[in-house]
Amino acid sequence: MATEEKREKRILIAEDDPVSRRMLQSFLTKWGYEVVAVTDGIEALRILEKEDAPSLAVLDWMMPGLEGPQVCQRVRKNPDRPYVYILLLTARSQKGDLLFGLESGADDYLTKPFDAQELRARLYVGQRILNLQDSLIAAREELRFQATHDALTGVANRGIILDTINRERARHVREGGSFGIILIDLDRFKTINDTYGHLCGDSVLREAARRMVSSVRPYDTVGRCGGEEFLIVVPSSDATGSLSLAERIRDAFQSVPFATDAGPLRVTISCGVAASGGRTPPESQALLQLADEALYRAKERGRNRSELAEIPESETSNQPVPHHAVAKSESD
Repeated sequence: MATEEKREKRILIAEDDPVSRRMLQSFLTKWGYEVVAVTDGIEALRILEKEDAPSLAVLDWMMPGLEGPQVCQRVRKNPDRPYVYILLLTARSQKGDLLFGLESGADDYLTKPFDAQELRARLYVGQRILNLQDSLIAAREELRFQATHDALTGVANRGIILDTINRERARHVREGGSFGIILIDLDRFKTINDTYGHLCGDSVLREAARRMVSSVRPYDTVGRCGGEEFLIVVPSSDATGSLSLAERIRDAFQSVPFATDAGPLRVTISCGVAASGGRTPPESQALLQLADEALYRAKERGRNRSELAEIPESETSNQPVPHHAVAKSESD
């Protein structure tokens, strides 16, 4: 947030006339802006193409190197960068010239000699538009996050994590290598809900997700399949590496009790681990089934343990992972 506020207060002025440049800089500094001043269009474009470019710019029409409308055209060619609100300063007053400036990508214009209060008001309008745009972008990103993440834990939701398996398998087929998946189930989670209530259970699930995320690499994906069951996709990892990660996560659970409103609770997990291997990896659904079988063995053998699936060489299927492929049982 601090970075955004700093960017909002920065403004670029590109003016080759030293008197006009000093006048602009004096006004803008007085109004609380952090001013970046240049004398030609090429330098203005270089600054506006930076990642931390000012969000407001006042460009003279006539400048060495590139004229103001040319700078606008170049800036607008890259729509992926944060938007810059551009105001053109010009001595031209013909309607055709002003229309050309706006069509080049300028947001507004002001004719010379300009009135200082009019300039201030136009920049205020520009800042208001930028703030509205930021709000719309933030709302869009929030909706996107809600569509792809589990509302309770904040990790990837069921659809996204299962799609991730399909993508990793496609990459394996295309480029070779290996990837692993870890199916994780909280041991005796139903007892926690029944004994301490669902609010306590929700708190445990949030902390469980946090411990998983803090234990994996930045490019691993943690997702919640439903209930107390989680799935981790581990790119560029073989069976040994995936099993080692599962054990590290398991230790992160058992080593420190969970702090809850009901007091500290000891929470353990069981893990089923499977990894793609060989030239032809199992199809996604088959790999997931193998991890599920390994998880079942871990439960059978006493819980709080990790089991590695055995990958049959001939394991094949032609279907991607359906979103109903992962089964959940609170009785575990």
